Amino acid sequence: MTRPLTVLTLASSLLVACANHTSTSSEPHVPATSAAERPSSDELRQLAEDAFIYGLPIVTNYGVMYEFCVDKNSGQYKGPFNTISNEHRVFTYEDTAIVTPNSDTPYSMLWLDLRAEPMVVSVPDVDPARYYSVQLVDGNTYNYGYIGSRATGSKAGKYLIAGPDWKGETPAGISKVFRSGTQFSLLIFRTQLFDAADMPNVEKVQAGYDAQPLSTFLKQPAPPAAPAITFPTITKELAKEKFFEYLDFSLQFAPATPDEMPIRAKLASLGIGTKEAGKGHAAMTFTPDERRAIIAGMQSGEQKVKARAARIGKRINGWQVGSAFGDREFYNGDWLLRAAAAEAGIYGNTAIEAVYPMTRWTANGELLDGSKAKYALTFPAGQLPPVNAFWSVTMYDGKTQLLIKNPINRYLVNSPMLSSLKKNADGSLTLYIQHESPGADKESNWLPAPNGPIYLVMRLYWPKEKAPSILPPGEGTWAPPALTVVK
Repeated sequence: MTRPLTVLTLASSLLVACANHTSTSSEPHVPATSAAERPSSDELRQLAEDAFIYGLPIVTNYGVMYEFCVDKNSGQYKGPFNTISNEHRVFTYEDTAIVTPNSDTPYSMLWLDLRAEPMVVSVPDVDPARYYSVQLVDGNTYNYGYIGSRATGSKAGKYLIAGPDWKGETPAGISKVFRSGTQFSLLIFRTQLFDAADMPNVEKVQAGYDAQPLSTFLKQPAPPAAPAITFPTITKELAKEKFFEYLDFSLQFAPATPDEMPIRAKLASLGIGTKEAGKGHAAMTFTPDERRAIIAGMQSGEQKVKARAARIGKRINGWQVGSAFGDREFYNGDWLLRAAAAEAGIYGNTAIEAVYPMTRWTANGELLDGSKAKYALTFPAGQLPPVNAFWSVTMYDGKTQLLIKNPINRYLVNSPMLSSLKKNADGSLTLYIQHESPGADKESNWLPAPNGPIYLVMRLYWPKEKAPSILPPGEGTWAPPALTVVK
């Protein structure tokens, strides 16, 4: 869901820093080793490529956390750690911190600092007709658990969220314990909105979401507070220039697991994730030639990530249908897939919770462009997306992957809108995908497009598992229909 990093401007910034850098006794330096022990340029290039691919989701996640929870002047600030922030609205074109945001479900967000003690998250009774979910994501961008309609049902419950080092017993009254792989974690609450008039009902559900420290839940004294942290300032530009420093900082809160040992050893060769983690020293430990090799490796890594993102799943009728999000076991050390998921839209749901067919193309491979053509998306009669909850088709700017400003303030078409949409004589449903209005008689079915490249994302929340089904992604018995050019 968030804006991916890029290294397109990284080379010039780092090379200028190289040219102007003069070592001093107070600055970090390369340990005294013989030339034979130092990595060659080719080895450094490969190390940097691997580090970029591994670190992209982690650094991107840190950037979002900083905007949402640390920098009160970011324009995207939601609130402090361990406090739920409820959005009594859906996302619009003015929301720019996260790419490909959904505009179906008002968000509630909770960034957890689990260093001192676990947190207890409570959810209320929710009408079974209203879908809701709470997605648990750690700093590695693993979906390590779910609460909600599909996962735990619609009844009220209390859930313990613990960090990687917690060793306590499960208290009475706790429905389930979830274990984050990192000390900081994000919980994303999605509460279904049926229409604009339904917002007060959504707000009532959101008011029932609660988070409290375990000590408060147990009515016990709080443990000592965790040490204060000076979070390094990050912007999208700084993230390009100081990528390894942010990765170095973030890893101190993310204990390595056995599957990470090989890549962590490679990172240590670049001064990342060592005992000095978080000191922001990695970028100043290399000679100009070594930095050139590192930059080349990062650029190569970026190219591989973009290429892999374009190949997520299987191309069906012009749509990429696949699954790029999941837990640690899902990725199983496939760092390129994890990075590609962040590139496509970080914080996506695991397939059993939601599937995201996405497209930039017609069925014959032509790029969608609202300045060049008009398109139609027709669901045959009886072949709407098969879901237990609801589905939507959302429009994004093909360049930025952000929602677009449009004259009718419509960012998507979804199943709750079906009663207001016009069906064709044969029972099929056609959506008009174009920049200008298709006319008053068709405007109910219009999804406004940008005056340029188009990026469409279909969302199937709680997809049905029995045929017809989109599951398993790319292999299911149901597939999204192709977009056609309207002459």
